[in-house]
Amino acid sequence: MADTEKADGAQWSGLGDAAAAALETRSYRKAALAERLAGSGAEAGELLARQGLESVWIPGVEIFRRTVYQQRHRGYFAELARGTEGILHEIGFWPRQWATALMFAGTAKGFHIHPPHIPGGEDPAQWMRRLFVQEPERYDLRPYDKEQWDVMFILHGISEMFLIDERVGMPRRKMRFFIEGDQMPGPNNVAVVIPPGVAHALRPASSGDLIMVYGTSTVFRPNFEGRIRSGIEQAFPPEDWQAWWDAS
Repeated sequence: MADTEKADGAQWSGLGDAAAAALETRSYRKAALAERLAGSGAEAGELLARQGLESVWIPGVEIFRRTVYQQRHRGYFAELARGTEGILHEIGFWPRQWATALMFAGTAKGFHIHPPHIPGGEDPAQWMRRLFVQEPERYDLRPYDKEQWDVMFILHGISEMFLIDERVGMPRRKMRFFIEGDQMPGPNNVAVVIPPGVAHALRPASSGDLIMVYGTSTVFRPNFEGRIRSGIEQAFPPEDWQAWWDAS
């Protein structure tokens, strides 16, 4: 369903012809979850069960609920992950490096992408299908030490996250969803595991700053940081400033 619909002509008969012809009203009908996930965006908490999302889910992506303990009059205590249980334990991925990032309101990161490791002699497309389609639970096959997997936690603010599967041999699926920080307790307090080869971008979805923590399966390597359509990350000066700056 489109975001707007043509208005009922009889209801708006008190308007002039030009305004009435141009008038639209917003549609508040909610599209199916799979359609929103691959389109306008879904709430992260809606994705925890995954029912009916097999055709749009990006293989290897994990979204798991975090536990936030609200302490009235004091604040809150929130867990990130446990090394002995939960999704990260199940898939055998425990980060070798942890980092934090602050994003000012009105800024954005990405799209950026990390290169998948293809073992010598393996066809890249066949290797991707083996890992994520034919034997998706063979976590021991994943070369975590040779490629960068991310697990991201939003601590404060509201994040809009975009994921696109760019791996050879895999369908180009898209996921778009909203994660809420610990100051907003609820089902949208989640963490996200992102495999290499999946392009990802995020931006604050409110007027506030965004604070995040993320773990990676390898230590930071600049050569693992590929950029796609990332011009939004640059702070362009006004055109007249740029013209004066460039003047010889």
